[in-house]
Amino acid sequence: MTLLRIGLLPWQVGGKPGLDGWTARLAHSVAEAAGQGARLLVLPEYAAMDQAAGDTPDLATELRRGCDLAPAMIAASRDIARRHGVWLLPGSFPLRDGDRVHNRAPLIAPDGRLAFQDKHVMTRFEDEEWGVSPGAPPAVFDTEFGRIGIAICLDAEFPPLVRAQVEAGAWLILAPSCTDTRHGFNRVRIAAAARAMENQCFVALVPTVGDNPASAALDTNRGHAALFGPVDRGFPEDGLLARGPDEAGQWLFCDLDPARIEAVRREGAVRNHRAWPPAPPPCQPAAFA
Repeated sequence: MTLLRIGLLPWQVGGKPGLDGWTARLAHSVAEAAGQGARLLVLPEYAAMDQAAGDTPDLATELRRGCDLAPAMIAASRDIARRHGVWLLPGSFPLRDGDRVHNRAPLIAPDGRLAFQDKHVMTRFEDEEWGVSPGAPPAVFDTEFGRIGIAICLDAEFPPLVRAQVEAGAWLILAPSCTDTRHGFNRVRIAAAARAMENQCFVALVPTVGDNPASAALDTNRGHAALFGPVDRGFPEDGLLARGPDEAGQWLFCDLDPARIEAVRREGAVRNHRAWPPAPPPCQPAAFA
């Protein structure tokens, strides 16, 4: 495994609508990050969905348009990743699978190969208002930097999902998110920090930001990019390695060394990574004497 410079881009909603505008903006952003030496670039959950907005905000219409646009956007992302020789997670997209729609994030290799991670736990909005269905369980991705995982937004709030990826060898978890309130963002932010602490791994959080009244799905977006590590020797006291400004669509870069994860798991003040019980112990009522 080698040193990795990661770039996180909170996607500012409300750009030039349509496939061409989105592709040009993505190409410019990736070129900028590649010029800074970044090798793994991460965009947020549903980063492209406001491009599906019409004249009047309408959830059903936007989901249909988003599904129609997604294959071309993924193809354009593959071309851009190949052109710049980078690993690229261009956000997540609504993709049709038979009569269902899944929230699916592609991880694209520098040669254009790609694999997907589905969101496994739906928000109430996705489930009750939008009709997006749970997808496949957690996976891990083999890269030149070692094995990594992806936990899309709410999935990061459930320890067993990330734990499965860490037990499969992931030392870095990517957490693309999309939240319309500070409450929502802070839930994911706190969860990302907790997953890094309890698994002694890195977790990269990147949200959508800004406002787009034309979009029913991405009208309001709050948050900032952040990179978390273990709360232990050799790391910041609060585990926060890097933090971007609030509601700002600009790159946040951080250099990550997987050897630091191996060292803290071996020599840390605690051994959270190895101390996980194989299964929760049974819980019984306490006996009062």
